[in-house]
Amino acid sequence: MTDFGAIDALLAGAKKEVPLPSAEERRTLREELNLSRAQLAQALGVSPSTVGGWESGRDPSGEVREKYAYFLEGARTKLAAEAADETSAEDSASSEGDADSQDDAPADAGQTEDGGDDDVDVLAAPQPCVLCGEPARHQVAGFPQHLDPAECGSAEAAQPQPQPLPQSERGVRVVPVGRRLQTADSPDLIGTAVASALAEHSGDVESATEALVKRAIPDAMALLDHSRMGGRYDVVAHPWMPDVLRKQSSRGADQIWEARPKWSRSELPAGKHEITALDINGAYLSALKTHLPLGQLEHSTGNHHDRRRAGIHLITPPDWEHDAYLPNPIGSRDEPGPLWVTESTLRLLLRISGPKYGLCDPPQIHESWTSGATEGLLEKFRIALKDARDRAIADNDDVTLEYVKAMYSKFVSTMGESNYNRELYRTDWMHLIRSQAFANLWWKAHRAYDEGLMVVRAMGTDELHVIGDWRAVFAEGRGVTEVKVKDVYTVGAG
Repeated sequence: MTDFGAIDALLAGAKKEVPLPSAEERRTLREELNLSRAQLAQALGVSPSTVGGWESGRDPSGEVREKYAYFLEGARTKLAAEAADETSAEDSASSEGDADSQDDAPADAGQTEDGGDDDVDVLAAPQPCVLCGEPARHQVAGFPQHLDPAECGSAEAAQPQPQPLPQSERGVRVVPVGRRLQTADSPDLIGTAVASALAEHSGDVESATEALVKRAIPDAMALLDHSRMGGRYDVVAHPWMPDVLRKQSSRGADQIWEARPKWSRSELPAGKHEITALDINGAYLSALKTHLPLGQLEHSTGNHHDRRRAGIHLITPPDWEHDAYLPNPIGSRDEPGPLWVTESTLRLLLRISGPKYGLCDPPQIHESWTSGATEGLLEKFRIALKDARDRAIADNDDVTLEYVKAMYSKFVSTMGESNYNRELYRTDWMHLIRSQAFANLWWKAHRAYDEGLMVVRAMGTDELHVIGDWRAVFAEGRGVTEVKVKDVYTVGAG
């Protein structure tokens, strides 16, 4: 009887999920009411990037789904009522106007309230703009267009762009929204979280640290949302991605080569040598400063690089003739032929192949997936983490130090096809940041070589082994611009 009672209770509480409109309609309903993602997110108790994900095709679940559905239905009802009121008012005005003669019409009767021609119409549903391919709410002479140039993606570039992808394959495009007013006071989200965790665990450092590390991903996303306030561009959290950025199997990898170095000098001069293994501090934290694509990746072909854009590129890398004393900038790769690399790797190759360094020939670019880009997209986020890290080191605050490290490392590692970060799916960003960390290590190896040190080994993102007076080249310390000693060992015979 108890079992049947439990089943009855289960059935009584079970119900179908509330249906939701399409992703495009969700966004349209919010924007028609002039509500920002941040306003809606605050009302629902989620982050703005989560709302962005829902408007790109991801679905919420549980109680928040019911709240979101309630908002959407209310928005639809409100807009329908307003449209009905406008129609009634227009009908009334039309009836009054019919009593007047045509000769009494004003001289500008052939223009709309916006001052445009009478062939400007409001669309019942947004349609792709003929200039940029993004949803527009008006049409001019029968063609959907943005009336405000600031809303049109075509205003960002004077050169011709690739044809837009079909609507079913596009994410939400990023367009400039202008600089917004920024508040003078910025709350210390990291310090507040640490203080709260220590209070909750009665000052137990180990338990507080463990709790903070577990919540590092959502806390990093909250910090990102806060740091983006006042930014010129919105973040597209769930764009459509080309197949080269998708895993080939459930446990496999995608086709992007991150240029991870695993290099050791093949020969050392005769004699005994003291080698210092240097540890590069905050490698991924520093790599957050890199050129990141702002919106939907678009396909192009040809051996051309546009520095205003960023993404991934299929290239044939140049031959490398300096492996005896410097690691290959594309990392340890045995297979010859073309490979997909990130913007970070491509820019490294283009720079060292230029007249200043002349270390190799330029790479040959076959095709690319890119979008308009900026190097400062995550800069406020990076600085907030760096400042918190610096304060923690100065105060011997291991709790904050471990928390911040978990925030930026997990942020990078989970923004790909991961179930741990549902607010940001940017596999391209993940590869770009990682390969930027590898590029930064390569440049440190080159600096060591250029300053007269003997480079012995370069591994991963943060390990550089050298022979010589390294303190004359690198500052020692725990800051992100400094290095610390990981190990000292001796090789060879005296």
